Amino acid sequence: MAHSNFGEDFLKNFKIPKYVLVPKSESENVPDVPECPVLVFINSRSGGQLGGDLLVTYRSLLNETQVFDLGEETPDKVLSRIYANLEKLKQNGDEFATKIQEKLRIIVAGGDGTAGWLLGVVSDLKLSHSPPIATVPLGTGNNLPFAFGWGKKNPGTDSQSVKSFLNEVKKAKEMKIDSWHLLMRMKTPKDGPLDPIAPLELPHSLHAFGRVSDTNELSVEGYHTFRGGFWNYFSMGMDAQVSYAFHTERKLHPEKFKNQFSNQSTYAKITRSQGWFSSSLSQSSSRNINQFAKLMIMKNHGGHWEELQIPPSIKSIVCLNLPSFSGGFNPWGMPTRRRHNVSSRHHLLNWIQISFLIISNKFFGGFDFAGRIYSTICRRWPH
Repeated sequence: MAHSNFGEDFLKNFKIPKYVLVPKSESENVPDVPECPVLVFINSRSGGQLGGDLLVTYRSLLNETQVFDLGEETPDKVLSRIYANLEKLKQNGDEFATKIQEKLRIIVAGGDGTAGWLLGVVSDLKLSHSPPIATVPLGTGNNLPFAFGWGKKNPGTDSQSVKSFLNEVKKAKEMKIDSWHLLMRMKTPKDGPLDPIAPLELPHSLHAFGRVSDTNELSVEGYHTFRGGFWNYFSMGMDAQVSYAFHTERKLHPEKFKNQFSNQSTYAKITRSQGWFSSSLSQSSSRNINQFAKLMIMKNHGGHWEELQIPPSIKSIVCLNLPSFSGGFNPWGMPTRRRHNVSSRHHLLNWIQISFLIISNKFFGGFDFAGRIYSTICRRWPH
């Protein structure tokens, strides 16, 4: 579609009347159902000033009642309210509301944590038809948008850029993304019970992560058990240490994180300060992952758990649900016939360089040990 056609008629494809979204609003006589009705969630704190600028632009182009600032209201409250209103309208025979729900798509602008937040909220709603989610790369790494064709550079915030993005959302294909369930156990310290999670403020990319109560059937005596979920990747060791240090610093000093470039520079500084690029010989063996973690694998569904011996050089374990991580790093390289054969022979996992152990659904085929659970996401296809 040519830019000259991005007029008011074009925007009608995305606008949702107020009465559909706001309970007890006065009904409106709307002749046509929009082709691609959208709800827009923007993390106004992401991307320096970009989040706030993007919020202003979307509200100027669409109805304000369909554009939400995540700094003002959480998505679980917003979506619960909207879907409750949609159900009420449907019960009253409102066919327009029914079609809106069938065609609805969600746009989320923020980093990977914000995108995971929305995926988690939609998953928790347990809808019969979950709206697909399109991601605007407004964070530092932007692994999820990059994996689904939306790029990893922060977008333009002017009207023309937003209209162009809306057009891509309208044309995007729906795809499924695996939702991982994570169960982690830590030995209870000899000095007595300890809950290491309570004082930490974890990023939203770890969905509903928390400690299991002692009375839960998953609880094991002598261990603290934690459970949660994720869509991008989960890591242990040095990679996780750096990521958490970055997350904490950003929460304490948000004024330092003004744009994607400065954020990436800060991430690199934290990485160097924690010894990420130090040689293995200069580091304490206590940093090796095999000193404090045990990895069990099940080669076949319903089989036995087997311990995997982790080499001393490994300092991070990454469970990867995307083709790349850490700002677009692709551990597999470009696909070739030879590389494919090597992957098939290993079948379960790959050792990458000297510091990473990558476990990926590229080899497990989806991790369907407990039944496969999906979320729906929009995939932008290159022209």
